[in-house]
Amino acid sequence: MSISESVLSQGLLSSDALPLYARVAARLLDDISEDGAKPGDRLPSERALVARYGVSRVTMRAALSELAARDVVASSPARGWFLTEGSSRVLSAPSSPSADGEGRTVQGFADYAEQHGLRTRAEVLVSRVRAATVREAEQLRIGPGADLFEMRRVRFLDDLVVVLEHNRLPIGLCPSLAATDFSTESLFAMLRRADPPQLPRVADYSVEARQPTDEERGLLEITDSTPVLVATQLAFNQHSQPLELTVAIYRGDRYHFRASITG
Repeated sequence: MSISESVLSQGLLSSDALPLYARVAARLLDDISEDGAKPGDRLPSERALVARYGVSRVTMRAALSELAARDVVASSPARGWFLTEGSSRVLSAPSSPSADGEGRTVQGFADYAEQHGLRTRAEVLVSRVRAATVREAEQLRIGPGADLFEMRRVRFLDDLVVVLEHNRLPIGLCPSLAATDFSTESLFAMLRRADPPQLPRVADYSVEARQPTDEERGLLEITDSTPVLVATQLAFNQHSQPLELTVAIYRGDRYHFRASITG
């Protein structure tokens, strides 16, 4: 069965469709779990949490209220916010990638292939370290001219071309990127093995359809009027720091985007 017949369906987002306060609550919950916190432990002050997650006090209080409603935290006039006995049940639940958007991890192309028993490979067109542009620096929250890792590659599933990817990441988060052969290596797997690990937790994601350029037609082996779907993703790590900026150009007949939206 070809990819066009089976339709490539990817849920690349974890919780980016949620309101900001819910995304902050999910990040806070992940950080609490990773820190090995236990019931009765006190959270940092609201001021410290606001600074850590880069949100307003109103948003942070909404996030804490969300966790309070789930019996994870409670407030005390004398103690601030602390973990409840009920938090042990929530914090012990496993967190894993999900194709339907319910997990706490952003799923990558190779993750999808592995889940579905598909072979993946890539033809790397560009792999280098260069200075970030002003726009890239703004998006990745690094200084203009700071070193970033840039990669362009064409990716295949079962030897069928599916997507042309353009990835950009701050090289300081994972210096070994520059020496890695990404014709077979998974970018997200590499990030998860970094020291310290870089875990893609949340992503801002947008998709638009258009006609391919001449270069894209050649690389994606398009010989008719098939459009492309252009997906732009900005992924954040477990510390809410921008991790990866990607523009992925998919053959429109080999990609199906699916997400759950919560109001």
